[in-house]
Amino acid sequence: MKKLVLFMHVSLDGFVAGPNGEMDWIKVDDEMFDYAGKQTDQSDTALYGRVTYQMMENYWPAAGEQPNATKHDKQHSAWYNQVPKYVLSKTLKEEKLVNTFIISDNVTDQVKQLKQGAGKDIVMFGSPSAAHTLMAENLIDVYWLFVNPILVGEGIPLFKKINHKTNLNLLSTATFPSGVVCLHYTL
Repeated sequence: MKKLVLFMHVSLDGFVAGPNGEMDWIKVDDEMFDYAGKQTDQSDTALYGRVTYQMMENYWPAAGEQPNATKHDKQHSAWYNQVPKYVLSKTLKEEKLVNTFIISDNVTDQVKQLKQGAGKDIVMFGSPSAAHTLMAENLIDVYWLFVNPILVGEGIPLFKKINHKTNLNLLSTATFPSGVVCLHYTL
């Protein structure tokens, strides 16, 4: 059975974005990209919320072909272009979408079906609203939380709508020169 793996940047006080969706406080570097890329290599499916998918779709399809493309841009662009992408959305339509499928209803059942499919894991980058929906149904199996050394004060919280106790097991930690700490948990 596939695992649903969530990658999320979070502030030390538990926010994934500021009150207006700001994410300018998130720190990333090549070392973090390489670290996260190891998990991406273990995944053959992507799952997004609509907003994150549209941000990804505006960048990744051609990112690896740009003259100034980094190693990460080339690798992630190639991965992004080959994997099927599933998007939780009530407004997005599948028309003209390449290798992309919309989940607009029966989210719990459809995500459970995805997880029962053959192949590697399913990875979800960001997508806080979609993550909240999946957390409420206890569908996320693995958490990679990149804790940024900042207090945002208010905004979109990482954990919301959870109505059940969930014990997590810490598998590993990694500290980066930027002060970001990655906490890798599984159920």
